[in-house]
Amino acid sequence: MAEAGYQEQAQRQTARRNILRLALIGTALFVSGCSVVPKGPPKTIDRPPEDVDGPGTGLPTDATRHRVALLVPMTGANAAVGESIANAANMAVLDTGGQKFRMTIYDTALGATAAAEKAVADGNKLILGPLLAEDVRAAAEVGRRAKVPIVAFSNDVSVAGNGTYLLGFTPAQSVARVVGYARSKGMTKFSAIAPVGVYGQRALTALSNTVTASGGQIVSTQTFDRSSGAIMAAISRMNKAGTAEAILIADSGRVAIQAVPIIRRGNSSGAKILGTELWNTDTGLSASPALQGAWFASVSDGLYGQLATKYRARFGKSPFRLASLGYDAVLLTTKVAGNWKFGTTFPLRLLDDQGGFSGIDGAFRFNSYGVAERALEVQQVGTGGPVVVSAAPKVFGN
Repeated sequence: MAEAGYQEQAQRQTARRNILRLALIGTALFVSGCSVVPKGPPKTIDRPPEDVDGPGTGLPTDATRHRVALLVPMTGANAAVGESIANAANMAVLDTGGQKFRMTIYDTALGATAAAEKAVADGNKLILGPLLAEDVRAAAEVGRRAKVPIVAFSNDVSVAGNGTYLLGFTPAQSVARVVGYARSKGMTKFSAIAPVGVYGQRALTALSNTVTASGGQIVSTQTFDRSSGAIMAAISRMNKAGTAEAILIADSGRVAIQAVPIIRRGNSSGAKILGTELWNTDTGLSASPALQGAWFASVSDGLYGQLATKYRARFGKSPFRLASLGYDAVLLTTKVAGNWKFGTTFPLRLLDDQGGFSGIDGAFRFNSYGVAERALEVQQVGTGGPVVVSAAPKVFGN
């Protein structure tokens, strides 16, 4: 599935941070305008005692604020990622004042369908999340029946459309951006290796479409599974097909570190190495001599660095990179809520603003399929960390 890259990043970051616990719902998660629904009735703790929701009382009645649900995993295998997204979303509620809507968190690890049904029953008119494609599909069915749209965090474009919008970082956009940059530098012959599965397939399709549209040439594309020797075999097949000027490694930086020395022993030893958005979270790239000078496209980390600093100060640990999606979803909701009449359904037309929106991850807008088109920058791997060689546009044109 397309979330394979997401889950692999989460596993590596979890190991580095030594998070060996489930995400318990604690007081740090409760902020102004926000509550949490784990297994039973929600409870807020940021209000005076007489306004605290007790067992069986349900959510408080709001006369001037819209209800917005946040669906993320708060228990189970992806709990740490869900907690990070929820914490960042709560920070955004605080930063924006939380005056226009009340956000309630629902745990998708207990079942995305049940979480969405509970959110709708509680009167929420917009759902932010879920994270994984299968959860988005399940929640979307509930949302469509109730005319409640979804702004999800998945990167699987197959779940978008018909009232479901995606904020996730899609591999196709990253590949198109870095390949387009390589073409602008005069490179015409491209090869690639990619993992078996949806993520690899979409990355290779984006490579082919971008190269073909710009008059370039595909020399070879090869796929590999996770079995021993599979990467070496794929590179061997790629090398036999001919010499390339640029080679895309459509996988994590960890895989690239393994693959590049093997590539350098072949007939494309001087090829420029290209990566995807997955490289943005790999801190070990700069320590690899083989990857020096490689390019990859991703959202800018400038504002994210500021968010991460505030997050660490508040929660005592670093966020997952996907936390920015939670923050930006709240910023998006806040902007739209300014023209959202209380008591009405969510105005979907406002998401079609082709001028775009701005967030922690830069400028974005939703295309006709409901997928966020992002303004990406191209970074070059260096010994001191990635360096921007082609800046992301600040806003979208017409």
